[in-house]
Amino acid sequence: MQLLSLFQQILDAEYARAGNAASYFLRREGDALILLFEESNGKTDWRNNLDFPAALARGKGEKFFAHRGFLRVWQSVLPCIAGAIRDRTVRRILVAGYSHGAALALLCHEHCLSVRPELEENILGVGFGCPRVAWGILPRAVKRRLKRFVLVENGRDIITRLPPALLGYRRVGKRRRVGLFRGYGAVGAHRPECYLAALEGEEL
Repeated sequence: MQLLSLFQQILDAEYARAGNAASYFLRREGDALILLFEESNGKTDWRNNLDFPAALARGKGEKFFAHRGFLRVWQSVLPCIAGAIRDRTVRRILVAGYSHGAALALLCHEHCLSVRPELEENILGVGFGCPRVAWGILPRAVKRRLKRFVLVENGRDIITRLPPALLGYRRVGKRRRVGLFRGYGAVGAHRPECYLAALEGEEL
């Protein structure tokens, strides 16, 4: 899979809206389900981004703590997509997002694996410029599901280091770094145009 093509799909998608200004895209292609999540695009998104005290997330039998603002938005999206995820004719799932949307994609990826464990090898989650979402010690089952999520980081992208580890937040997933020698600053590296340049020729 070409990472540049996937990132461009995220930028170009026509998103539906849910509560808490959540933006999601859902498309069915044969037996595959594609779920994309948009970056921050308004004041409500930023209020949720900055609402970073940890809150309790409830998975399939497991509880874990995560960023409260991202959880709030994810819980608004879930009723809109839950039926499509549980549809037994779906045999493959791709979940992806950028920035704020990457955090939602991470939570979605965990949910997909929890409710469709039989598709474990056919669920792919990718987050571009993903902030930290998980907090504290994770249950073993949740940690196992999240370690399959691919974190694509451009250079020293500062968003991927927030909220700080000193507050108990932790990086989860499989880290994939791009653009290391392009000289991007920590803030500039997060810009979509810099991701587009850094992802040229990169494959998953």
